[in-house]
Amino acid sequence: MESFGAIGTVLGCSAGIAVGGLVFAACKLGLLYQLFHKTETKSPRHGGESVAEVLRAHGVKYVFTLVGGHISPILVACEKLGIRIVDTRHEATAVFAADAVARLSGTVGIAAVTAGPGLTNTVTAVKNAQMAESPLLLMGGAAGTLLQGRGALQDIDQMSLFKPLCKFCASIRTIREIVPTVRKALAIAQSGTPGPVFIEFPIDTLYPYHLVSKEFGVKNPPKGLMGKIVSWYLNNHLMNLFAGAWETRDMSPLPVDIPQATDDQCIELVSRAKKPVILLGSQATLPPTPNILKFWGLHYPIHIRQNRRDALKEADVVLLAGTVCDFRLSYGRVLNRRSKIIAVNRDKSQLMKNSDMFWKPTIAIQGDAGSFLVRLSNGLKGHRCPEEWPQSLKAGDMTKENANRAKADEKTERHLNPLKVLHCVDELMAEDSIIVADGGDFVGSAAYIMRPRGPMRWLDPGAFGTLGVGGGFALGAKLCRPESEVWIVYGDGSLGYSVAEFDTFTRHKTPVIAVVGNDACWSQISREQVPILGSNVACGLAFTDYHIVTDGYGGKGYLVGREDEDRLSDIISQAQRETQEGKATLLNVLIGKTNFREGSISV
Repeated sequence: MESFGAIGTVLGCSAGIAVGGLVFAACKLGLLYQLFHKTETKSPRHGGESVAEVLRAHGVKYVFTLVGGHISPILVACEKLGIRIVDTRHEATAVFAADAVARLSGTVGIAAVTAGPGLTNTVTAVKNAQMAESPLLLMGGAAGTLLQGRGALQDIDQMSLFKPLCKFCASIRTIREIVPTVRKALAIAQSGTPGPVFIEFPIDTLYPYHLVSKEFGVKNPPKGLMGKIVSWYLNNHLMNLFAGAWETRDMSPLPVDIPQATDDQCIELVSRAKKPVILLGSQATLPPTPNILKFWGLHYPIHIRQNRRDALKEADVVLLAGTVCDFRLSYGRVLNRRSKIIAVNRDKSQLMKNSDMFWKPTIAIQGDAGSFLVRLSNGLKGHRCPEEWPQSLKAGDMTKENANRAKADEKTERHLNPLKVLHCVDELMAEDSIIVADGGDFVGSAAYIMRPRGPMRWLDPGAFGTLGVGGGFALGAKLCRPESEVWIVYGDGSLGYSVAEFDTFTRHKTPVIAVVGNDACWSQISREQVPILGSNVACGLAFTDYHIVTDGYGGKGYLVGREDEDRLSDIISQAQRETQEGKATLLNVLIGKTNFREGSISV
């Protein structure tokens, strides 16, 4: 009897496993879901409409794209709902533009590109956004749900590419998943440390039922039982794909998780400081306190641009507000070991970067830098550090800028002195201008000469040092700030990445001004390659007629050489008038060599 009992137990377990397996299979195939949710086979609606509705509910104004059949339903649906579709000449530009919108608007930037090469073209731009902590959503097309991995057009393993680059990656498998997945992705992009997110849309999740069903039909199905099984499986997959697709769903934004930074010790520490310094990172401009820096800018009395290393050597308290001790701060080596250091950052790894080697925080706080500064300011009401400290730093600023101006008056062996050009542009630039920096040597000089007009009015790639951001950043900036002058400062090397976007500027009526320092060379590299390795190989370019290229794309180009030195201001002013009248302009400025920034290296 005991043996029969054991057999009964085994049979019972086997039956339970079998039932469990059947339930799992039924869930996997969507059979249970289809019992309670209808598939509307006559509906003309498509998944692109669901994407557009969520984006509209989140206040999205722009979707940047390079069109492709995989994603056409998203673009068409967005346009119908009043979301502006801005198509570019390269997918990387679309992502760079979305990045700029994220930085300037405090929301999520949106880009949509087609499958395969469309997505692989965005990898550098997505990585740049990750390192710059920009919240953006990249939507990519993909092969149909049943064709992935089977050699379909433009079919690759896209998820593996983007998982290391994005905070969140998802592949849509049924149309009912679109709304909750897009809502979740948008919230994650903004939560914690902001960054890019990625959603893959197989083509059959975006087109209407009647079109998708045609593709699921099996021509010459196998005969007999196998044929019936294949036909049933395909039909069930199709029905499950659209089951419950058009049921009413919540489109509204999900809560965004923003880590708050609190530490009462900081108020006392700063209040005792005689020589405090605050290094502000871009995190300080993020919501929920995007206006914290609204008074900081060109003429703000305690805003110091020059001699950062000297100021840090003297400081007794240094506040790193969203600033990271990477190569830009010599990995922390520029910090005085006697200084009290307060570090605030949303990202723990960035908060403590290199603290085990070259520096050590007195207080390290993981949280939002902007709201922390607001609380610190409120706690220090009425407090001022000794006046001689900011006055001495401001005097050092003036001394350095006067020296730079004197350097600009020197004659170069040929062409124009690049520093003189930059000074002239800076003096004529409007007070509300946004400067987009895209280049090496010429842009490195611009960082010393050109004065950002205010917070978020100087856009550069950030820690990744990416060339090619110019066209996209300027496009996004002009759309967000149509009333502002948007200047791109290009090296002649970096211009090659996005000069075709002058076509985009023309078509989308986004007139920007570009000034190109044309020295026919990758000078940032050449300045060290030649003396160290004795060769200029691969560094030489030509004094190319970039102004003619601009004309060909519908803009207005100007060639500026030494013979134009006396009327340089007039030419710049004319370019400004052209942009005010709606034309994107480019100043192709032939520049010579100087020893300014001599000794700076490119690694």
